[in-house]
Amino acid sequence: MSDRDALIRGFIDATDWAGATVAPLAGDASNRRYLRLTHPDGAATAVLMDAPSDRGEDVRPFVSIAGYLTSVGLSAPRILAQDHGAGLLLLEDLGDDLFASVIPADPSLENSLYSCATDLLADLHSHPVPSGLQSYAPPLMAELAALAFDWYLASTTGPDTTARGHFHSAMLDALTRHAATADVLVQRDYHAQNLLWLPQRQGLARVGLLDFQDAMLGHRAYDLVSLLQDARRDVPRAIEDIMIDRYIASTGQDESAFRTAYHVLGAQRNLRILGVFTRLCVRDGKAHYVDLIPRVWTHLIRDLSDPSLSDLADITRAHLPAPDASILHKVKEQCATVPAR
Repeated sequence: MSDRDALIRGFIDATDWAGATVAPLAGDASNRRYLRLTHPDGAATAVLMDAPSDRGEDVRPFVSIAGYLTSVGLSAPRILAQDHGAGLLLLEDLGDDLFASVIPADPSLENSLYSCATDLLADLHSHPVPSGLQSYAPPLMAELAALAFDWYLASTTGPDTTARGHFHSAMLDALTRHAATADVLVQRDYHAQNLLWLPQRQGLARVGLLDFQDAMLGHRAYDLVSLLQDARRDVPRAIEDIMIDRYIASTGQDESAFRTAYHVLGAQRNLRILGVFTRLCVRDGKAHYVDLIPRVWTHLIRDLSDPSLSDLADITRAHLPAPDASILHKVKEQCATVPAR
């Protein structure tokens, strides 16, 4: 047993779950991992989040945001036990019925699930935001979008600091003009792989929330983009259009301004993901993320077709190569070759 495993065992045994059996659950793109506990009486399960601080993790934001979400009637996991210093949380087990698995098993549910997830955002955005959230403001968003140049461009055709500078200016300008408002809580990874279907609950509580520890104060279109321009599954265009209309009707947004902001934020998000997925391969050795890049690119090109993004579109198309088979192969050839900075 490793020192970390012994620490985890000691944490568990100091709770009401002493003696529980432990089995691994799927991890994610971070340094967190998850374990499922089965109580010795076999009647209940829980989930342990292992987020070691020495690998850059901090469980406190998760605890804080989970408390806020449950306080407004939403289904975030209840915190059963916690040790912030050790980076360990014992969580309510919300099950395995991710949108990403429920919908393929029963496609007739797709519209209902996305409708509920969209309504959840409209409701969440009607509540006062918790204090202490960092603002997801245009300068930060522009810098994160430039990860596409720092990693994807650098790993394919080579770095170009001049092009990066021009891109950054155009991205910052588009965000400042069309998506600078930051007045709601944005979870930032609100998509089918992080949402659970809980049909035994009522109303919006039927959507289980998992990944929100990076929540910030942002624009109300951001999480809708995350939901409908999913990097991991194809959301039908008809569903995307219906849900945008549904959100606008529910919240009284100006349709033209909201749709423009949606595409600006979509471009920002997809450029960031393009860079992050490349980094996960060439720095972290997670090559499977490269296979998701073509879908992200498709979303990006569609967002850039918005007339308000013509300058950004020209710069992006001029410098970032389309992810054809040779480009993707080139990225994979560099997998795990760049050390962490």
